[in-house]
Amino acid sequence: MRKQWIYGGVAVAILAGGTGVAVFASKGDSPKKPDDKKAEVALEFTAGEVVKPSKVSMPELIEFSGPLVAPGTVVVRSKSAGTLLSLAVAEGSRVRVGQALGQVDLEELRYRAAERSASVESARAQLEQAERQYKANQGLADQKFIASTALDTSRAALEAARASLLSAKAQYDTSQVVLRQAALVAPINGVVSKRHALPGEKLAPEQQILSIVDLSKLELAGLVGTHEVSRLKPGMAVNVRIEGVDKPVEARIARIAPAAEPGTRSIGVTLELSNPKEEFRAGQYAVARVELQDDAQRLAVPIAAVGSTSGQDHVWMIEKGALVRRIVTTGRRDQREGRVEVLQGLSADAQVLAARFDNLREGSKAEVVAAKSKDAKVASAVAAPAAN
Repeated sequence: MRKQWIYGGVAVAILAGGTGVAVFASKGDSPKKPDDKKAEVALEFTAGEVVKPSKVSMPELIEFSGPLVAPGTVVVRSKSAGTLLSLAVAEGSRVRVGQALGQVDLEELRYRAAERSASVESARAQLEQAERQYKANQGLADQKFIASTALDTSRAALEAARASLLSAKAQYDTSQVVLRQAALVAPINGVVSKRHALPGEKLAPEQQILSIVDLSKLELAGLVGTHEVSRLKPGMAVNVRIEGVDKPVEARIARIAPAAEPGTRSIGVTLELSNPKEEFRAGQYAVARVELQDDAQRLAVPIAAVGSTSGQDHVWMIEKGALVRRIVTTGRRDQREGRVEVLQGLSADAQVLAARFDNLREGSKAEVVAAKSKDAKVASAVAAPAAN
């Protein structure tokens, strides 16, 4: 019991001390409440971050692309059935007109030509016999030994023999042409691009054997929208960038299709590229750029200044010390110079943010400051927390 009274007294003393401390603390100075109505800080932009729309000319650029094509491409075909005995050229070999490319077994054609040659000799002999018979009958008719109808029959036989000889000669000449065409010779100057058959292969009539390409002239075909093609004319100069070539190459518009491609609303445009040194190859990918000069002066801003929301273009401006989001209507774009034409929504003296900034709010205070002063304020703001 005595121990319990001692412990109870200690607890009362501790509670009394705590109460005194609390009372003492309550009498001290209370902390100051923060000022909720702080002045709004203005956003600062340097002169380089704010631009005014400028009046510039903006050449229009029409682009289309595709592979280069060699129009002077010829396929050497077999003119008759036979066996390909040999090929004297490989892919990449340069050939000239009349050069022998290989040999085909043409025994069948030779036999056919010999047969028709014999038919010519037979028809000639028959013609000579008909001529002799007609002359004999003509003499007999003059002496009244035969009737005139017999002479007419002899004359008809002579004409038939003469026609048979002409027909035999025509067939023989045809066989000679086929025999001559069946020989594998180069029809143009160029380079062998592909072999379609191998020696020892049995060929069918009109089967492909070799492809020869002339690289001295190349073409690039592309599609241009119907709203742009009216500005293009045959003979117009075009810059072409070819895959793997550093410098652009000049080409000319060779022809423009008379009608649009079905379902595309685009019209085919073909460029002609001179390639005398054969620096370029058929199949290389190329991009054609037609630059159309602009005589007008257009109001333009940097492309980076224009944003888009829900399909509407807009810019951010500083107007009367505050940020304003202005809807604009844009026109031409010059990707090379990084400019876009503004048709509506801006005046020439507007202060436009030249780049895109995040978390901008319309109505926020904003001002344009010198670059050095802005840097100094940023440095002092960074140094202040460090000093604390």
